[in-house]
Amino acid sequence: MGKVILRNAITRKPGHLYYIDAKGNVCEAKMARGGKKKKKKVVKKAAKKKPAKKKPAKKKSAKRKPAKKKSAKKRRR
Repeated sequence: MGKVILRNAITRKPGHLYYIDAKGNVCEAKMARGGKKKKKKVVKKAAKKKPAKKKPAKKKSAKRKPAKKKSAKKRRR
């Protein structure tokens, strides 16, 4: 455990962490949690969406013929 060097040297802020670094300076870091509680967000009702316009159908291109299979030579045993 660390030792108390000096009491009430700084005024502490809620949600912050205080420590002494390698050089001997007092440092302040904001904690990931703690401090004041956040207010809840107000949920807005979703507006009605307009119906989407249909895009004109694209012309289908001629289908390609399937590639010819290579003829396999029969193996003799």
